[in-house]
Amino acid sequence: MTQEDLFKSLIAHAKEYGFIFQSSEVYDGLSAVYDYGQLGVELKNNIKKYWWDAMVRLNENIVGIDSAIFMHPKIWEASGHTTAFNDPLIDNKDSKKRYRADVLLEDYITKIEEKIEKEIVKGRKKFGHKFDEAQFRETNPNVLRSKKKAAEVTSRMNEALGSNDLTAVRQLIIDCDIACPVSGSRNWTEVRQFNLMFSTKMGSVSDDTNLIYLRPETAQGIFVNFLNVQKTARMKIPFGIAQIGKAFRNEIVARQFIFRMREFEQMEMQFFVRPGEELKWFEHWKEVRLKWHNAIGLGEDKYRFHDHEKLAHYANAATDIEFDFPFGFKELEGIHSRTDFDLAQHQKFSGKKIQYFDPETNESYVPYVVETSIGLDRTFLAIYASSYCQEKLESGEERVVLRLPAFLAPVKLAVLPLVKKDGLPEIAKKIMDNIKIDFNCQYDEKDSIGKRYRRQDAIGTPFCITIDHQTIEDNSVTIRYRDTMEQERVSASEVRDIIEKKVSLRTVFAKL
Repeated sequence: MTQEDLFKSLIAHAKEYGFIFQSSEVYDGLSAVYDYGQLGVELKNNIKKYWWDAMVRLNENIVGIDSAIFMHPKIWEASGHTTAFNDPLIDNKDSKKRYRADVLLEDYITKIEEKIEKEIVKGRKKFGHKFDEAQFRETNPNVLRSKKKAAEVTSRMNEALGSNDLTAVRQLIIDCDIACPVSGSRNWTEVRQFNLMFSTKMGSVSDDTNLIYLRPETAQGIFVNFLNVQKTARMKIPFGIAQIGKAFRNEIVARQFIFRMREFEQMEMQFFVRPGEELKWFEHWKEVRLKWHNAIGLGEDKYRFHDHEKLAHYANAATDIEFDFPFGFKELEGIHSRTDFDLAQHQKFSGKKIQYFDPETNESYVPYVVETSIGLDRTFLAIYASSYCQEKLESGEERVVLRLPAFLAPVKLAVLPLVKKDGLPEIAKKIMDNIKIDFNCQYDEKDSIGKRYRRQDAIGTPFCITIDHQTIEDNSVTIRYRDTMEQERVSASEVRDIIEKKVSLRTVFAKL
């Protein structure tokens, strides 16, 4: 099965089992907008808790807020979003389809990188255990040609986008001989910029004076509340402000399921530091955030840093933590040293002093900021895609299993009476009533025990307990483990402690 076919199966699975639905599906859906179903919202909330507790509960100098989606329009002038928050768009004249010019080029670069990986696979097959991948990458002519081509295109793209030279962007698309994925033609329009902010009107009078925007990011809500939080929480530099919230972008070319959406959720932390210390803290948060990702347990090889060659005008350092999605390595989290740009801009546009008095240096200054910003929906997709598995068993039977990390699984425990008689359902419900206050549990008595196990495998439930006739005699139950399908007999009174040890965040935080 190809990665594309596997991704399609994953999307179908997400709908079938109540993780993610197309928004407004009964009206044929709304493009690039999704609803989280009964299991999806549980997984999403568990990811939020993992991030929030790691940020706010484990760090005494980080506190959280929840700022409004509607904000004063001047905020977006100060931040530069009204003039510079754009995507470069290009149309194909034959298919009438519109594309992001930078995405077309990024896809072209990805194809070159895929060619390199295919050469690596061929080399490994040819040389077997003697294969030296590092040497092969440095000496193979095909690999070297592809690496050079990818580097040239990347350099030209970054230079053109950084200088907003849209003519150069279009010329690069032509030089790379990029065709429209739909029509196959190369009949392109000029490239033009399109602002991504959603606008609306506030108040009873519909005119431009009441124009406001749905926030395109959550960070500005933190910046404009800097003094409120610093004074009321009596915070001393360095300190951070964390927030989880919705943001909105009018993506013209939204794609790849929940990877790129028009309504999405961000988990951001802005860390305020003394000027001159920002790069030290930038390196600190790179290390801390990568540890957070690795502690999830998806595999360290799934992540990599991608340093920005072309920095935004407000930054003096920036990197992305990229994840190996089914469609290749893509940005999952951004870590940026934003200097004092944001607070200085809001100080300038508001006319209000936004500074911190440092009692240690006896001076006032505008703090510098190190940002960590992670997409909640992308994190959901990364975890879901890495956990989804179509497995063939020794018996020849196949099962679909969602190997979600136990501490994130929507349902932690399934309680299953072997049969619907002889008092077993009553015992099972009593056990569940005793445990459900601690964990999200699911009770199921329909179909054979094998079919019920398969249903729980498909939704990622890490543990099942079966209540049978022996339970009546000695109060023992069979506990089944999702990943190994192994079973063992334990006392019903021990179940809660067994699950607690397996799903506790305490165990995960010990890795941070």
